Amino acid sequence: MKSTMTDPDLFLPCAAGVEAFLANEVRAITGLQARSHRAGVALKAPWAAVMRLNLHSRLAQRVLVQLAEQSYRGEDDLYQMAHALAWEDWFTARQTFKVEVSARQSPLKSLNFAALRVKDAVADRFRAHGGTRPSVDTHWPDVRIHLHLGDTQATVSIDTSGEPLFKRGWREDKGDAPLKETLAAAMIAASGWTPASGLPLYDPCCGSGTVVIEAAQIACRIAPGLRRRFAFEHLLAHDPKTWETIKSEAASAIQTSPVAIFGSDISHRMVDFARRNAERAGVAASVQLRGGDALERMPPCEQPGVMLLNPPYGERISAAGSAGQNQRVRTGRETAQTGNGEEFFRQLANHWKRHYAGWQAWVLSPDRTLPGTMRLKATRRVPLFNGPIECRLLRFDMVAGSAREPRQAGDAHA
Repeated sequence: MKSTMTDPDLFLPCAAGVEAFLANEVRAITGLQARSHRAGVALKAPWAAVMRLNLHSRLAQRVLVQLAEQSYRGEDDLYQMAHALAWEDWFTARQTFKVEVSARQSPLKSLNFAALRVKDAVADRFRAHGGTRPSVDTHWPDVRIHLHLGDTQATVSIDTSGEPLFKRGWREDKGDAPLKETLAAAMIAASGWTPASGLPLYDPCCGSGTVVIEAAQIACRIAPGLRRRFAFEHLLAHDPKTWETIKSEAASAIQTSPVAIFGSDISHRMVDFARRNAERAGVAASVQLRGGDALERMPPCEQPGVMLLNPPYGERISAAGSAGQNQRVRTGRETAQTGNGEEFFRQLANHWKRHYAGWQAWVLSPDRTLPGTMRLKATRRVPLFNGPIECRLLRFDMVAGSAREPRQAGDAHA
């Protein structure tokens, strides 16, 4: 099954749990319907949509142009599939390329050998059609070819993004294990918060500012890809004139944020990082950042709004299914808490119930017993993956006088 450059088949991979949000985002960007698949969405779209999706998508990891999909049993089948494709229509022998492989339940013993056979097929195709072959560059290739192996089906694609789309181009200052921008955007989408709601947004554990910067860019209509380059700019299908028009349209859409956005963190060093990142992201005037302990910080404004946070306190960072659990601990008040952070979360819930009546609090956590620990009822639970870690984005509605709400029977099993 071949795609044409004028109307290619696209696949946008994303984190598990984000597919429905990404399909909605694709429709908003392109006006086209996307089909949700496991860990991604697919659609057929004109080439201009490839550029728009790379520039505007906050949830996709990449934008792949699928060139072929067929059944396979061994590496020779992969060679034949790749050799039959007209690579000379996509790039020249003077450019460098790299083959990257992902797999799910593939019967092949070596993914590296599978990548080597596809690389040989591309090189042999160029040699047969022009006498020379392109070189391989494993670090900074002009063209990235993606091979995905299922249990019986193989897909060959060209990656039009290059660096993953979570790399927005503004993050230079970061702490340990920073939240990916794509996950922060997924948290915002899952919470339902939009600038049109008029509700302020606050992250009381903001770290280097990922959530508040994503929210501020959404409020300011700043396209996430305005500060970076893309792999499609190296392809023969690239239309520089159309691309400049698309970027100009995006730049002219930027506005002042219509809502207030706040962030604070117990580490003043992290707050400094967040300020510098916000400056590079173009939203320094749209976010208010302060130092302060989440257990003591009062609401940043009189109007109740939305709290959205990925608390680092006692976070379990082991992947699901591993026998042991490692702990990440940051310097500050939380070092005095119990190993799994239970006392911190109890104190945090009590603080919210006393001072944050009327607020929604959305908390990303891998701990399914967290509502019971906090003695709060989770009114929503949205599954999201932080890398390999299965988490829940939990919504708690703060109601005055609810400090002694009893433990919910189902909280430990959701």
